[in-house]
Amino acid sequence: MASTAVGMGGGEGGPGAGGAPAGSAHPDDASSMSDDVFEDAETTQARIEELRRRPFGDGCYNPPAAPASVIMLGDSGVGKTSLLIRFRDGRYVPSYFLSTVGIDFRNKVVVVDGTRVKLQIWDTAGQERFRSVTHAYYRDAHALLLLYDVTNKTTYDNIRAWLGEIREYAQEDVVIVLIGNKADCSGSERQVKREDGERLGREHNVPFMETSAKTGLNVELSFTAVARQLKSRGYEHGDDGKFNVHDFVRDNTKARSVCAQCRNM
Repeated sequence: MASTAVGMGGGEGGPGAGGAPAGSAHPDDASSMSDDVFEDAETTQARIEELRRRPFGDGCYNPPAAPASVIMLGDSGVGKTSLLIRFRDGRYVPSYFLSTVGIDFRNKVVVVDGTRVKLQIWDTAGQERFRSVTHAYYRDAHALLLLYDVTNKTTYDNIRAWLGEIREYAQEDVVIVLIGNKADCSGSERQVKREDGERLGREHNVPFMETSAKTGLNVELSFTAVARQLKSRGYEHGDDGKFNVHDFVRDNTKARSVCAQCRNM
């Protein structure tokens, strides 16, 4: 049985399909085409018209939010890299095995009330010879974690100098969290009391907490506090006043202290 050619140039049947030369079909031959073909064509045309009326990009593409830049600062040996590894990888590596040269970074996503906040965390070298390198990153930082070692009073005494550099090079509204690290130490090893850290935080109007990269104490809290504050601000669009990082840190560290006391009873 002869087949009917569809389309230009005889369609899939090629020239002369059905015994007729290409292009010789009479216009009335269209009546032999299936009604489904016309229905499909009308549906396709309607879809095209709908897409033409839709604003370009409307609901089609949501660009990913830029990561928030978080810089870890403090003297060499205070445990910045150990804290970052504990937070990102969930494992502990003693600081004496680690030494950051210049600056390095790692990414971590924190989920805050169902919203993914991507942190780009910069780990800096604390040595004086790398300070000029570190200063170059201050201006773009959204948040700073400033660490000292509770077993080394010199690192605590140097915090004021670090804060001076922050005021000079960082944005005025940068989020700052003061951290006394290595809080897992024994009483005989501790050189800086918790009360001293709290007083320094109040003096400079920055939230304070003690952490331990070894035990994981307040590690998640330190980064979550930053992520929540940045989410509240929309990174660079100004604080909406709905979240207070000072209250969040104080309430959560107080709850952890109560839990620790209960375990020791």
